Amino acid sequence: MLKTVLETFRADFRIIFDRDPAARNWLEVLFCYPGLQALLLHRFAHQLYRLRVPFIPRLISHIARFLTGIEIHPGATIGRGVFIDHGMGVVIGETAIVGNYALIYQGVTLGGTGKESGKRHPTLGENVVVGAGAKVLGNLLIGDNVRIGAGSVVLRDVPSDCTVVGIPGRIVYRAGERVGPLDHGQLPDSEAQVIRALLDRIEILEQQMQALQQPTLEPAVEPEIVEEALAHHPTSCRLNDRIIEQFLDGAGI
Repeated sequence: MLKTVLETFRADFRIIFDRDPAARNWLEVLFCYPGLQALLLHRFAHQLYRLRVPFIPRLISHIARFLTGIEIHPGATIGRGVFIDHGMGVVIGETAIVGNYALIYQGVTLGGTGKESGKRHPTLGENVVVGAGAKVLGNLLIGDNVRIGAGSVVLRDVPSDCTVVGIPGRIVYRAGERVGPLDHGQLPDSEAQVIRALLDRIEILEQQMQALQQPTLEPAVEPEIVEEALAHHPTSCRLNDRIIEQFLDGAGI
């Protein structure tokens, strides 16, 4: 038991040096990193919670919230090597499960969506990155190696090895591209891509309308020419384009 506790603390401690370039020495990390302090207090409260000790676990959680700005219900299950960076405003609900080596930034909420009983908070797999201000709500399953962009709101399950952005969160696949956990700010903008594609389509439709409204004395635009222009337009996009379909369908969520 003691060995497991020490190994977990060692993993929580070392991951800070791996993922935070500002971490310079062990004394600074131990006394000046609220994420580590909140986890230490939570792990103690969680053991008491599992033993069904009344009141004390919640009191420890409340004290940790006052000291660190991070609120973790004592019933939440937190894996080893989890790093809560900065941490102010982080809320993790009672039935939430956070896998090993997750990276959670400030303002994140792993919450529920109602007053239902039972499992009502999300489950995060291993090596998950949750960007600043993101909200993951409900009894969701977030797979391994998932990245959730800053400010996203995730309301549905997400399979492993995906990136989620937007409100509501939409999956963006980045096949074949390996991205470091600290590059959570470099995410594709799916809304901008769809808007750009639709604007290009509108521009081409306007050109067709202008061609149809030309005087009859002028030579009409041949349909073959219009089709060729649509096919070779550098940024044109038909309505059945994959980008638009993914956006309208929730990109697979």
